Amino acid sequence: MWGHRHWVGRLFSADADAKDFLAQYSSVFNAVEGNVTFYGLPTVDTVARWNEQVADNFRFCFKFPRQITHTLKLQHAQDETSEFFNRMEPLGDKLGPFLLQLPPEYGPDELATLANYLSVLPAAYRYTVEVRHPHFYTNESADKSLSGLLESLRMDRVMFDSRPLFSVYARNAAVKEAQRNKPRLPACTFALAQHPTLRFVGHPTLKKNTEYFRAWLRKLVKWIDAGLEPYIFMHMADNTDAPDLANAFHKGLQDYSTAWQPLRGMPLKPKNAHPTKQAEASQDKPQLDLF
Repeated sequence: MWGHRHWVGRLFSADADAKDFLAQYSSVFNAVEGNVTFYGLPTVDTVARWNEQVADNFRFCFKFPRQITHTLKLQHAQDETSEFFNRMEPLGDKLGPFLLQLPPEYGPDELATLANYLSVLPAAYRYTVEVRHPHFYTNESADKSLSGLLESLRMDRVMFDSRPLFSVYARNAAVKEAQRNKPRLPACTFALAQHPTLRFVGHPTLKKNTEYFRAWLRKLVKWIDAGLEPYIFMHMADNTDAPDLANAFHKGLQDYSTAWQPLRGMPLKPKNAHPTKQAEASQDKPQLDLF
């Protein structure tokens, strides 16, 4: 998401309202996992507003609508798929990989259907696929078949790391709900194409995530050195602390390379405030923001 009312005064300026959220989010981070399209298509006017609110280097990574993935299960979905891409097309180069998230019951027996659907998707776009059926993680044959399919199509496989979330006993409603809804599966840790995608669900205590970051940070640096362009998305139980989790991960990258500059300040200045000389100077430094 790019908007959360609890981010006002933390990620957003203290005087921000909903119409400011995307522009202010994109001034700190340069990609977003767009969950909104999972529930329904935005209007043409809404897409146009999104396009106007972000810089050219920003990337929207929208989910396929659940009508396609969960209701139709990728069958007889040509019209819905065409409508989805037609609606998103005006965003042009601001479109990052589309996320195709399959339901938990979608297993290895349906790989042929998945292959048929993926093979005719528009080549102009990039894709990453998330599977939640446990056999794709516990059955070596199923794992290899899925990865081989995606690699042959130059598509990525989502790496979903929920270990931090499930390492705690749920003591509040938000954590309990997250543990009910998020998959508890081993995280695959390999890149198949140009845009390896990690979805990380953090420990409720921010500082405890550091131990889970280390291996990902090392892997991420190797991918970037190899010319890949990873996408990393940070989640929390209710996402209130997600920007701080993302900032902590980004700071970890600075331990590996001085090329990684700090993220722009959080919270943002009020909308009518003038930037300080120090802030203006920091903007002159080359930025290599992951998010």
